[in-house]
Amino acid sequence: MDVATAAVAGVAILVGAILQRLSGTGVGLVVAPILAMLLGPVAGILVTNATTVVSGLLILLSLRRDIEWKRYLAFLPGIIVGAIAASFVVRSAPASWLQILIGAIVLVALATTFGLPNLPVIRTRALGPVTGAIGGFFNTCAGVAAPVMVIDAKLTRWKQRSFAATMQPTFMTMGIVSVVMKISLGAATISELPPAWTFGVIVVTVIVGIMIGGALSTRVSSRAARNTAITLAAMGGVAALIRGVVAL
Repeated sequence: MDVATAAVAGVAILVGAILQRLSGTGVGLVVAPILAMLLGPVAGILVTNATTVVSGLLILLSLRRDIEWKRYLAFLPGIIVGAIAASFVVRSAPASWLQILIGAIVLVALATTFGLPNLPVIRTRALGPVTGAIGGFFNTCAGVAAPVMVIDAKLTRWKQRSFAATMQPTFMTMGIVSVVMKISLGAATISELPPAWTFGVIVVTVIVGIMIGGALSTRVSSRAARNTAITLAAMGGVAALIRGVVAL
């Protein structure tokens, strides 16, 4: 990774961490399509998954009192199933098609999530595992699970405060499961992860982003932060899709 690539990746992670601190989502949305273009679809999403582990853990520490652990545990079985299925897709698909898949998942997920009208209330135990499976699949393939989780929040009328908090262990777990499954099933290799020292840089970047997000939390609404993340994700998704089509 050269200096310019590292700088762009660092800015993306910083912005993503700020937005995630403000709205509960942001790191995957902003970072995934950018890193997929910079590092390639496999390595880029693998690094994104590793980054969400760091951001989820660090933000979890400050929001832990509002986490709904029962809802988190309901997602867990589905996350594992979705990650396994996606790992086989990543292992089998050519790089150009993976770029297209990443761009398409980002754009379709955003359009579906934020273009929907008011949804009916659904309260069934099956929703958690289903949401976890779809989110785990999207996260492993494209590094983006937030739109799926937002649909769950809309269906269950989940309050923003506890939703934002509960997403941190959820995204952290998705990142861990995605990395482990892709490496263990041969969809990626450990060598595609960045050098160990870069995780120290990622930790510092995320901490700075959390601090900035915390300072802005009284001035910037969660809706404004989410809309910013959506805009940046859409731009990245379009760019990834175009790059994949050109590569064909």
